[in-house]
Amino acid sequence: MKKQEKTNVMRLLDIKGIEYKTYNYVESGVISGADVAKVLNQDPDRVFKTLVTVGESGGHYVFMVPVLEELDLKKAARAVNEKNILMIKSKELLPLTGYIHGGCSPIGMKKEFPTVIDETAELFDTVLFSAGKIGYQVETSPENLFKMVNIKYEDIVADKK
Repeated sequence: MKKQEKTNVMRLLDIKGIEYKTYNYVESGVISGADVAKVLNQDPDRVFKTLVTVGESGGHYVFMVPVLEELDLKKAARAVNEKNILMIKSKELLPLTGYIHGGCSPIGMKKEFPTVIDETAELFDTVLFSAGKIGYQVETSPENLFKMVNIKYEDIVADKK
């Protein structure tokens, strides 16, 4: 039997003794969050993507939103007391966080940044998010995620049109 590959996120969760499930969808070749939810047969409202931004002050912030939703930049800026925020450029992601686009996790970044998860996460016993490598997800409770990263709940998704 092939041994399950561990990502740094999984190792960090193990070190803290935090319970989690893992998912591997490398073989599927999907990258988009919507496709990940579909391949894993999960409710897309429970599958969160991790987005990294920069504020007008120069500070960096991490936001987690359900994969079918978009981050509302105005709401996000208010949540972190910034006038404006912008998504960082893809090429800035790896040097800043240690992760590449499509494999960014709120756990295990090079530096801990203020992190906000959409308030809908409170509705679920567990949520899924990147395990820090394309093709891997972890599932744990929002409470367990809070033990790993300093996170707050806020309404940060764009309103439906």
